[in-house]
Amino acid sequence: MTAAPISNDTPAGWLKRAGRPWKRLAGLAGLLAVADVIPAIGFAAGLAMMIARFENGLNAALPWLGLAVASLLLRGLIGQAAVVVGARMGRAVKSDTRERLLTDLFGRGRRSTDRLTAVVEGVEALDGYYSRFAPLRMAAAVSPLLVIAAAAFASPVAAGVLVFTLFPFICGMALAGTAAAWESRKQFEALERLSGLFIDRVRALPAVLSFGAVERTTTEIARGADELEKRTNRVMRIAFVSSGVLEFFSALAVALIAVYCGFNLLGLLPFPVPEQLTLAQAFFVLALAPEVYQPLRRLAAAYHDRQAAEAAAPALTVDEPEARTAAALGELAPAIRFRDVTIAHDPAVPPVLTGFNLDIAPGQSVALLGASGAGKSSLLHLLLGMAPLSRGEVEIGGARLSETGGVAGQVAFAGQAPVVVPGSLGENIAVADPSACPGRLSMAARTAGLTADLDRPIDERGGGLSGGERRRLGLARAILKRAPILLLDEPTANLDPASEQAMLTVIRAAAQGRTTLIATHSEAVAALADKVVRL
Repeated sequence: MTAAPISNDTPAGWLKRAGRPWKRLAGLAGLLAVADVIPAIGFAAGLAMMIARFENGLNAALPWLGLAVASLLLRGLIGQAAVVVGARMGRAVKSDTRERLLTDLFGRGRRSTDRLTAVVEGVEALDGYYSRFAPLRMAAAVSPLLVIAAAAFASPVAAGVLVFTLFPFICGMALAGTAAAWESRKQFEALERLSGLFIDRVRALPAVLSFGAVERTTTEIARGADELEKRTNRVMRIAFVSSGVLEFFSALAVALIAVYCGFNLLGLLPFPVPEQLTLAQAFFVLALAPEVYQPLRRLAAAYHDRQAAEAAAPALTVDEPEARTAAALGELAPAIRFRDVTIAHDPAVPPVLTGFNLDIAPGQSVALLGASGAGKSSLLHLLLGMAPLSRGEVEIGGARLSETGGVAGQVAFAGQAPVVVPGSLGENIAVADPSACPGRLSMAARTAGLTADLDRPIDERGGGLSGGERRRLGLARAILKRAPILLLDEPTANLDPASEQAMLTVIRAAAQGRTTLIATHSEAVAALADKVVRL
């Protein structure tokens, strides 16, 4: 299940659209939040009748005590069920939103520190909105009216007092929410700036150390952290003030009900009323009075979840992806045809490649030679769906790239810097095919020239692997993966001549029986290809 198309909309509209596919789950969470009223009324009734029946003996009060205890247990079960359903709702929306962001980040090549922050911080900001705030919003709209209606059966006057005191409570919530919304947006923007700055400086750490910019970088990060602290303090200050205001109105309303019930029982009211309360009625209304405001207080406590989600929403919007039909290439090496291909990552910047044409026969290997920035890697990324096909067409075994969007799942790829994951060497090779048996892993490692023990541990930074071994790891993955197309991006870059010569045999073995594209600066690597194209 996927979220509805996301268009240019208000944050509130975006949140509504994002949760629309899970309307039933959202409705169930809201109903459970409203259902909390039933045991609350049962507890109030049980407590009131138990106190009223004590004068008739303990046996007369025990059934009502049982009702109060059963209501408490039922309330706990309903609350737990509401938490579980709300958590499922939040998890579903977060998973779909994160998938869309990652598709936009990697599939469309829209990489930026803001996007990275959105994937991590922004998506997590949605959790509280869908798991807590959205269900409580329904309860806040319905539950107080149900409680007041129940109180009206015992005391219409007390119910009228509750209705009267409800309005200033709601106005206080609205004013506090409006004040906090602006500060929450500023807080999230400050968080985005600090996260982006930190990621940029970590990436550039060697340059920072080399040019003696440590003090300046530390100052910049400290300044961003101070700004975030100030924004956070402002949000917390508003939250504390609003909480105090809401507690004041809630306590005032309960006090009014207590005074009315007490004076009514004693017959000391200074004005006439059309009712005379019994002890049971007075206790019932008094026990229900806090429950009128409980849903609103819970909503106020979760209001920051809404503010955080609305502040994050602008960073989470992505264009609706075009409908794609996955291409099935089969096991045989396909022909690849580039027809007047143009690749432009940004309309404001000149295209990386313009009017490119090339015919590659099935099983043929082609080397792409050219200066840095000529578009060699972009052509490989185009087949992987990581670069846009701005104009023209690419046909792969009869399938059109404009219709499929890429054939990444059916391509073996070895890049300039193979990704290393924490684990053993064998587990790193198996990334290309997790179902591969130990025999296939060993064969791929031997073919790639990796003689180390497959159980050898490797950390996420590739500790213990030389530059040449990392390249061989990438080629071992390409050999292991049963794919009819092989893409190699600078497989021997930055290697000394002896290491490069050793890699040529591995490259030749990996390309056997596959349609192969190699982006390279090396004439020695280009000599392995059936055709050389200079860009």
